[in-house]
Amino acid sequence: MNSDKNEIKPQVKWVDIDEEQAGQRLDNFLITRLKGVPKSRIYRIIRKGEVRINKGRINVNYRLICGDKLRIPPVRMTENTQKIFIKTALKHSLENDIIFEDDFLIGLNKPSGFAVHGGTGIDSGIIEALRTLRPDARFLELVHRLDKETSGCLLIAKKRSALRSLHELFRGEGIDKTYLALLAGCWQRKKQTVNMPLLKNTANNGERIVVISKKGKQAETFFRRIQRFQNATLVEASPKTGRTHQIRVHAAYLGHPIVADDRYGNMTTNQQFKQRGYKRLFLHAKKLSFAHPNTGEIMTLNAPLPSSLITLLNHEKPL
Repeated sequence: MNSDKNEIKPQVKWVDIDEEQAGQRLDNFLITRLKGVPKSRIYRIIRKGEVRINKGRINVNYRLICGDKLRIPPVRMTENTQKIFIKTALKHSLENDIIFEDDFLIGLNKPSGFAVHGGTGIDSGIIEALRTLRPDARFLELVHRLDKETSGCLLIAKKRSALRSLHELFRGEGIDKTYLALLAGCWQRKKQTVNMPLLKNTANNGERIVVISKKGKQAETFFRRIQRFQNATLVEASPKTGRTHQIRVHAAYLGHPIVADDRYGNMTTNQQFKQRGYKRLFLHAKKLSFAHPNTGEIMTLNAPLPSSLITLLNHEKPL
């Protein structure tokens, strides 16, 4: 009896495919549309012919065409799969830390401590929370990723055409990315380019790590010193490639890992910084420059450094 109250009564849905939805594979479109429904169930209803395009059966690989009329059959979903709890701090950020928005994209000053999307051990992330806060938005997709503990510029596409265009820029050299990082110790050089290949690996404890290896993918980061302190160095880091944990691994290669980096830093050094108030990875995506996906105009988005990090820097003794 009680289980019926927790279920959303399914109904047939008809969707008229427009230009923004065109080009997607049928299975990917349905996975996004039917949130909370297991993928196995989605593939089953396609194979059984319950999903129809223009009244005809279709396979999972079909790519939607503008003008298609898509029939989505009744699919039972529990309300629990639809509810997403959004922490107060994240809700505040998603409502107040938008640094740019138009009809094509959103530029968010991402807060530290939140994953960009749900995954293993994470019920939901920034993109799921944003979709929940904006239920009328027809399309919201991450353009790229930032590590959970990294703050700063994060792009979200509001149209599929914008997503395709920005993905092309990220795959090539169309995006200029600038990060601020506080390195442990006093780095003597003014600037240096690190060009060391990176390989994803798994540690003995099962944790995913990235290592420098000739078997890895080419990776290049340019470091420029901004300010030296007694026990740390503030730098700008500009990655020319977009490998996982690239700046963190290359900083460690310099012998000066990023402050509070629990994965690639020194445990004793990290503990000393944490006792002084450094509770999070000091890595911030400061700036993104790119061509607007619709107008082609060169845009530069700047994400202010969080006030908590500014306060910590103000207490450092400059050299």
